[in-house]
Amino acid sequence: METGAQGEQDERSERGGRSEQSGRSEQGEQRRHIDHLLNVVDVEATCWDGQPPPGQVSEIIEIGLTVVDLRAGRRPARHRLLVRPARSEVSPFCTELTGLTQAEVDGGLPFAEACRVLAAEHRTGLLPWASWGDYDRHQFIRQCRATGAEYPFGQRHTNAKITFTAAYGLRRRPGMAQALEVAGLPLEGRHHRGDDDAWNIAALVLDLAGRGDWAAE
Repeated sequence: METGAQGEQDERSERGGRSEQSGRSEQGEQRRHIDHLLNVVDVEATCWDGQPPPGQVSEIIEIGLTVVDLRAGRRPARHRLLVRPARSEVSPFCTELTGLTQAEVDGGLPFAEACRVLAAEHRTGLLPWASWGDYDRHQFIRQCRATGAEYPFGQRHTNAKITFTAAYGLRRRPGMAQALEVAGLPLEGRHHRGDDDAWNIAALVLDLAGRGDWAAE
């Protein structure tokens, strides 16, 4: 015979099971609605003409992100985050390369906050993502480990440089600018500016997708 307490416990368990199943269903439905979207990410970091000064380390100072709609063949959105370095300064060499100045990045977000914004506002933990080479992914991993910031990306990453090299049958892996020339695409904006580079890499991704050579991991 079932007691009142047992009945209430069973009812709570049943409700909990339904709630958990509903949560998984909603997550699956959300993923299905965005499975054609891809984030393309490019970062710029503090750098020097030679070794860094004593006590300084290379840190991300700009994050460019372009959203790619693989189904529609479009680049519907682009974003730029400036990041304030904590253990380095922008050198004249870095300014010449990226166009970024110390005064500009001083107004940026702390690195941990930038990671939070990526995850919360750009769904970087949910969407697959791509970069040109593995530098960007490794730099995020290194800096997250060094600072204790939460890594903002999921596991589904594609090295677009490797995919492009294989698709075009090249002997050497090209830089982004060279790849644009190979594909017959224009370089839009300024090279070594994060949001412009992400925008151009996204164009290369769409080129590969149009050829049937893009398979996100």
